[in-house]
Amino acid sequence: MKFRLLFLGLIVLATYSCKKEASPASLTHFQGDETYTVIVGENKVGHLETHISGDTIHIDYDYKNNGRGPTMKETIVLNADGFPVHWNITGNTTFGNAVDEEYNLEGQNASWTDATGSGSATTETPKLYVNQFGSPYGDALTARVLLQAPENTLEVLPAGQLTLQEMETLSVPNPSGEGELALTSYALSGAGLDPSYFILDDAQRFFAYITPRYIAIREGYEAVEKDMRELSENYSADRYENIQKEFAHKYDGKVRIRNVRIFDPEALALTEPVSVVVNGEQISAIEAPDAQGSEGEVEIDGNGGTLVSGLFEMHAHTGDDDALLNILAGVTSFRDMGNDTEVLSNLIEKIESGVLAGPRVTRLGFIEGKSPYNSNNGILVESKEEALAAVDTYDSLGFYGIKLYNSMNGDWAPEIVKKAHDKGMFVTGHVPAFSNANAMLRAGFDEMTHINQTMLGWVLEPDEDTRTLLRLTAMKRFPELDLNSPKVQETLDLFVANNTAIDPTLAIHELLMLSRNGEISPGTKDFIDHLPPNEQRGFKVAMAQIADEEEDKAYREAYQKIVETISLMKEKGIFIVPGTDLGGAFFLHRELELYQQLGYTPAELLKLATYDMAQYLGKDNLGSIAPGKLADFFLVPGNPMENIKDIKTISLVSKGGTFYYPTEVYPAFGIRPFTEKPDVKE
Repeated sequence: MKFRLLFLGLIVLATYSCKKEASPASLTHFQGDETYTVIVGENKVGHLETHISGDTIHIDYDYKNNGRGPTMKETIVLNADGFPVHWNITGNTTFGNAVDEEYNLEGQNASWTDATGSGSATTETPKLYVNQFGSPYGDALTARVLLQAPENTLEVLPAGQLTLQEMETLSVPNPSGEGELALTSYALSGAGLDPSYFILDDAQRFFAYITPRYIAIREGYEAVEKDMRELSENYSADRYENIQKEFAHKYDGKVRIRNVRIFDPEALALTEPVSVVVNGEQISAIEAPDAQGSEGEVEIDGNGGTLVSGLFEMHAHTGDDDALLNILAGVTSFRDMGNDTEVLSNLIEKIESGVLAGPRVTRLGFIEGKSPYNSNNGILVESKEEALAAVDTYDSLGFYGIKLYNSMNGDWAPEIVKKAHDKGMFVTGHVPAFSNANAMLRAGFDEMTHINQTMLGWVLEPDEDTRTLLRLTAMKRFPELDLNSPKVQETLDLFVANNTAIDPTLAIHELLMLSRNGEISPGTKDFIDHLPPNEQRGFKVAMAQIADEEEDKAYREAYQKIVETISLMKEKGIFIVPGTDLGGAFFLHRELELYQQLGYTPAELLKLATYDMAQYLGKDNLGSIAPGKLADFFLVPGNPMENIKDIKTISLVSKGGTFYYPTEVYPAFGIRPFTEKPDVKE
């Protein structure tokens, strides 16, 4: 799921006092240097280098994608049995937050300091420590210990446990062309919502850390990186296919949900208590709460709760993990804002066939220019002609529209937009570097993404480069903005004149600008204590570097200026599109909650995220609960018209007549459920 911070590695930081012989984790057979290539979307973007001498490991880890990425240096000192007794990590995170993490083990006394503060523990039994910012190399150390542990499982610090699972044995050709290298892939689970996947060779040396789009792979073996990433994709898909088989309820015959009140988005009101009848993928009838059902119906007791049409997450980057978690959060439709076309196509096929749970996906094609700072996503272009050809490609694949990105030449935008519009395609995107929102509005953008992309045009100099983290750090200049100034009003007038919408992604700005080390991120307070321990830890870390009180004040005031700007847009009639760029789910709930600052009532927010988005995307069979419409809706015990936060406590979700009960599924992710499962009579 995209609403959590990524843990790039796990380090074993414990000691077996009962062991007499050196364990396989000893560094005796791992001396010397090793280099790994970091690849994102088939493009080399960085490195992971290790130097091992005696009992000490030095690690240099650095990669940059989309103009940003982590830079880390680690030093790990091992004891005679190969377990770290000292470990230090310094550097910066993807968004620039400074890292100075340290762990020490003396006898049975463990102590650590990370971005959330300091902690300590005394343990008489072996435990593992989950680091906060370490490189993927740490998984090899973790595996060597867990392979010796009972059931490959051990308790961890600060809390919880880790489990290692062998996935499969395989081999790859050696770069020399002679022979093959024997490998074993593993899944490491317990630290977060999902397992991490990595590969060791037959000598237990680290070979690769794998995700569907990211890989750190041993130098010389880059030719097989796509095959290795596909392993991760398959493992994740298998996990979610098994969850779907276990928890998705596809009932034979009709399903009757009794005693519910329906949110009517057009009337901005709740109906009287009714029964909603689902037959196959559609809502077939709305009847009296005590209406007699037909033989063989499944009956679900709504217990006086509120039934709301499925929510739309309008700024998603779909993955199989967040697909299911969004369904459980009542998010039944996605607008995908850029993805690997092949991966997304395979995922959509599995969702539509019922193999995986997931929202209905509307695809936007990602077009990015090649540069030292480009995002490795979608189609990368080096000329206007290539960009225009990309429009043809996405049109031929049936994409709804296109999204233009940071490194593309803004001068090409007018012709790209015209070609897309001639084909009936929607156009949105970032503001390309060295351009501004006014130029994109004049080029004909149908929508602008991210409120900072528009506002930066009011504070940047023409030669300042937004392909870097400047597009985030320059927001510190927002407090000085006069929203009544001619330059601001000119941009807003262009929005109005061109009927251009704004996808502000307010929740990600809150996370970026108001999160502080050691404090619970404001947008997570209503659900953080339901998450696994190390997920909670991740939401107590700042995204950006906050150097001092002056910067703290600047970011806080800048966030308020953002809220004021979006409020002004709403007052002028500029259409607001709710999306998060944070993976949706709980964060889409937060996005809507934050919009109350803009003057929306809870009822207006429910309408915005359901009926209005269905109309915006031309989905007439979605957006409200009525006979003949697709059965996409969710049930909450409370009344979200009175308190929008009630959408966070969901007891039932239907997506096209397949029913999910979040209370059943959340424990598979280590999430404590939010409410009770309704009574179901089959």
